[in-house]
Amino acid sequence: MKYILDYLLLPFQIVFLLFSSYYFILSIFGFFKPKEKKDLKPEKSFALVVAAHNEEQVIGSLVENLFILDYPKELYDVFVVADNCTDKTADIAASKGAIVYKRFDNQKKGKGYALEWMFEKIWKYHKDYDAVVIFDADNLVDSNFLKEMNNRLKKGEKIIQGYIDAKNPGDTWISASFAISFWVINRTYHMAKYNAGLSTALGGTGMCISMDVLKEYGWGAVCLTEDLEFSMKALNNGIRTTYAPDAIVYDEKVLTFMQSWRQRKRWAQGHVDVASRFCLSLFWKGIKNKNLMMIDAALHLCQPFFLIAVSIFIGISYINYYVPVYTPIFEKIVPVEVWFVITGGQSIFTILCMLIQKVPVKLYKNLLGYPIFLLSWLPITILGFIYKNDKNWSHTLHTRNISYNELAVEKLGKK
Repeated sequence: MKYILDYLLLPFQIVFLLFSSYYFILSIFGFFKPKEKKDLKPEKSFALVVAAHNEEQVIGSLVENLFILDYPKELYDVFVVADNCTDKTADIAASKGAIVYKRFDNQKKGKGYALEWMFEKIWKYHKDYDAVVIFDADNLVDSNFLKEMNNRLKKGEKIIQGYIDAKNPGDTWISASFAISFWVINRTYHMAKYNAGLSTALGGTGMCISMDVLKEYGWGAVCLTEDLEFSMKALNNGIRTTYAPDAIVYDEKVLTFMQSWRQRKRWAQGHVDVASRFCLSLFWKGIKNKNLMMIDAALHLCQPFFLIAVSIFIGISYINYYVPVYTPIFEKIVPVEVWFVITGGQSIFTILCMLIQKVPVKLYKNLLGYPIFLLSWLPITILGFIYKNDKNWSHTLHTRNISYNELAVEKLGKK
């Protein structure tokens, strides 16, 4: 029996070793920021797009914020698509100066459909733009955001993800856990891949897309994770998604565990859906064309499979510690010290990301609950597989409003 289990568990061990080692090494690339020669002189024009569904609580603060960005007003316009709204979202956005379009469609629901509909309107608008920038209604945006995106577009980059920060990390342990996750992702995923010459992926907000790319390939991203879908579609056509760490957008994080559960379940469903459509094609195309970016993207899409496989392996490993039933290959080919660095390094990376972010000391207490947040990804991911074909959009309700001035005062007080 032990001999049989050695062979049955070998694939899990190899996957665990290769994935963990690869992402550990890749993460290291995120902890340095190369010096960049910037050209911040305003030149590119932008259509700022906000897809909003019943967002009367927060839409006014965002639109006000967008009109005080440090960028020539003649070079950008603010568009709001009030998508299936039954509240005052459209009226509030219009009163703040936004160009508002109302959309009603009971069949094609969700942000992806709303954006696709809105892009068609913008293409027919009386002005031409160099790029579109997409925000969520609960966001606040740093004053230099458009200057940073302008800089990247002038360098020839076509699809750019900004830095997603949290505007309410101190509200609850859930909002803090979300904030920690995003601080880690910004460094060990976005920055790491950009520095390594790989393609990152769009993150739902703070996204800049060149208009020529949109017109040539269309949006066509209407699943539950339209950002990831469009990134993979673009990469499949040879277009890399890059990263602008100084283009900062502040996102409102949900407050309760059940809100986070529903939101992350939607993300998991969308991720599995996108993986089922793009993973193999990107992998084989990457192998055929010797394109490491495509291979890396395929590995990223495999992460839900990896999470479940590794969880099974770890569970069996705990049993094996007390009742030896198989031989860990790590004991034969990987020194214990190396494995300790690889596994323990993830915790160290989290703390390093928080230190680099200059997180207030009081937020470090949330590291106690953070492992629970991470562990809950396993059942959520399993549900993502089960319900990957369920396209129903779960709207996140926003109940708190923070203005840009309030955020600026809070940030200043932390310095």
